[in-house]
Amino acid sequence: MKRYFLGLDESFSARLRPLAGRRWTRGALSIIARSGDSLADFPLLALWWYLQSAFAFRGTAFRTAAAALAATLVATGAKYLFRRKRPEGDWGGIYRRTDPHSFPSGHAARTMAIAASTLAAGIGPAVGGALLLWSLAVGISRVALGVHHASDVLAGWALGGLFGAMALALPFPPA
Repeated sequence: MKRYFLGLDESFSARLRPLAGRRWTRGALSIIARSGDSLADFPLLALWWYLQSAFAFRGTAFRTAAAALAATLVATGAKYLFRRKRPEGDWGGIYRRTDPHSFPSGHAARTMAIAASTLAAGIGPAVGGALLLWSLAVGISRVALGVHHASDVLAGWALGGLFGAMALALPFPPA
């Protein structure tokens, strides 16, 4: 049974990989994939929190950052628990060297936590929808570029969605 599901996973993942076959699509997918890096996301979340003057949005920025951090930490811990190797490929050398494990996707977990917490806070369907599309694009790009299997990304999205939804329960931090 396990072999059957792993075969389906690999088959579906292989169908996305041709998206990265052309030079211009590979470049675009690389930009999208790297936009989910924690070195990009956390400074932007901190800036969002700092720039918000409205009390409600400042609390949302804090909760969103907390959800993204929690999802990242849990995904990283799970990677070392499961130790699933990344798919073979030549893109993403830094990920392959510093984080050789792929399940679950930290990028998918982090970006979905950001999207889900923003949607759950009710900031606006346009902002939440755009963040949701961004998270989906990041996950798909990671599979297409060969640094994740499709199931890695699906598990990351589920984890991020859970932490994003739970973010509403966090008490607002002191000002």
